[in-house]
Amino acid sequence: MNIAVIPARSGSKRIPRKNIKEFAGRPMIAHVISSALKSKLFEHVVVSTDDNEIAHIARDWGAETPFMRPIDLANDFTATVPVVAHAISACAKLGMKAENVCCIYPCAPFIHIDDLSSSLKLLDQNSDYFCFPVAEFPSPVQRSLYMEKSGKLNSFYPEYESERTQDLEPSYFDVGQFYWGKASTWLNNSELHKNSIGMEIPSWRSIDIDDASDWTRAEHLYKIINSGGLI
Repeated sequence: MNIAVIPARSGSKRIPRKNIKEFAGRPMIAHVISSALKSKLFEHVVVSTDDNEIAHIARDWGAETPFMRPIDLANDFTATVPVVAHAISACAKLGMKAENVCCIYPCAPFIHIDDLSSSLKLLDQNSDYFCFPVAEFPSPVQRSLYMEKSGKLNSFYPEYESERTQDLEPSYFDVGQFYWGKASTWLNNSELHKNSIGMEIPSWRSIDIDDASDWTRAEHLYKIINSGGLI
């Protein structure tokens, strides 16, 4: 059995009520619930939340909320793995015993159904790992700089100062959309990035929505994509 777990707590600070704030005409969380349901990959799409309003909206859009998340797993410092592990255990007690579990972040409207499917295939081939989408950094991280208070720039990696950028090994970042793993992996492995297989996606489909300007930019891009204005 495949289960999607969407972790959606109430306490967003930078964008209040971020998970259910209207994005392109629907609550943000509705976009990922719809993608999960349309994928036909999951027997259950479950939202893990500590908030009754979020739970109500999630159900309105077709997700299940068979339990409420404990308060001690809904603070600013709670990592993803224990939240998903709790959901797996709670679902198992209700008769929903998962083999594969996909954690889908609630503020990831650019998820592609094909990516969910392709990443599941990677999991089938690499069952001891987590599998999730990554994108290549636009510039080599080996040539990155930091700035002192005076404005003076310094190299993080001075040993690469004289290297040509085309000779440097590409680097990738976690785009923060979704994570596949065996239920046993979620329950027994607390380090999401240490044991993982990456599936590369185009960097333009990776937008981290942390503040109002990110939200506006993401909403404009979403509308352009869905109007056929971007391939």
